[in-house]
Amino acid sequence: MDTTFTPTNTEETREVVAWAVANANPLEVIGQGSKRELGRPVQAAHCLSLSKLSGVVAYEPEELVLTAYAGTPIAEIEALVAQNGQELSFEPMDYGPLLRREPGQGTLGGVLATNLSGPRRLKAGAARDHILGMEAVSGRGEIFKSGGKVVKNVTGYDLPRVLCNSWGTLAVATTVTLKVNPRSETSASYVLYGLSDEMAVEAMCTAMGSAAEVSGAAHLPAGVGDKEAKTILRLEGFGKSVDYRYKSLAKVLERFGQGARLKVDASTKTWREIRDCTPLAGGHDTIWRVSVAPADGAKFVAALKPHFDFQCLYDWSGGLVWIKPVDGEQHERDLREVLSACGGGHAMLVRALSPVRAALDVFQPQPLPLQELSRRVKQQFDPQGILNPGRMVAGR
Repeated sequence: MDTTFTPTNTEETREVVAWAVANANPLEVIGQGSKRELGRPVQAAHCLSLSKLSGVVAYEPEELVLTAYAGTPIAEIEALVAQNGQELSFEPMDYGPLLRREPGQGTLGGVLATNLSGPRRLKAGAARDHILGMEAVSGRGEIFKSGGKVVKNVTGYDLPRVLCNSWGTLAVATTVTLKVNPRSETSASYVLYGLSDEMAVEAMCTAMGSAAEVSGAAHLPAGVGDKEAKTILRLEGFGKSVDYRYKSLAKVLERFGQGARLKVDASTKTWREIRDCTPLAGGHDTIWRVSVAPADGAKFVAALKPHFDFQCLYDWSGGLVWIKPVDGEQHERDLREVLSACGGGHAMLVRALSPVRAALDVFQPQPLPLQELSRRVKQQFDPQGILNPGRMVAGR
């Protein structure tokens, strides 16, 4: 990197972007750099770091609203709201373990840019469903605001949703307002042992369709974490409610075998590991993140097995499958062909060396109509391709 810019407010951020536009100098946009190894390598000589644009601007616990600068570590925000008996219900994943970095380094801006969510997405949605408003700088070097400090805002376009999952290629968010929710009084997990992948997905889908209000459904095949396969279902809420729903869930799932209960501490630890895909994090091997319809998860894994050996972990009731090839190779063609044959989905190459990420389609290739729509959105926000060029698609 030739130069690293560290603005401390929105106006200074605008000045950096305006300079980059005037001089045709693309910028790599980062927070703490915790997700630098995600996506394709950015094709830029200069860096715009939001590490000094950090801190909570306003927090109103009684209104369930928090506003913070984009460079604020998400761990600090989670700790602050926890002190007030609240949480970020979308349960943002920490990519640190998978990317061989220290945990707790992700920022609020990174959560928005990647639309992060964890196991509770099944019930609470992803980051984009919790962002109320923002202030940002477009790739034109212009400041804009969107949304506000209310849960419903029907004026204009929903720009926060447009920017979520754009990986910093459309605009630089400087301030973000999001809603927080009351934290559950307690939690417990119902664990079934020894199920095949197919039976596990059936059990998870059955649980999600029950009245038990399951807030997490994951399956670890044999050899992933433990020698024996584990299917884990999470219940959260008031103590008596959790106890009642646990008994109800056990009855609904009795045909899948006798389950065991994980109490609060063990349940919390287990779901943190599932959230961060810790059981597959060891080593330096390739890891894929594959999104499918929940009922198709086991079918996809079964169809992939004849092509190469791998370990896997299921989340989102089978709708999210983490794939780790045993030989460390990428197997992109096999994986995407099988995915297409199984009804389609989205496969993202999460972990691989930089030259590999530069050579492959890290994100699932879009159909032509979506490619054109993405191109038009990019043209509106960042016509000169100043922000994170090449991060998502080669050449732009």
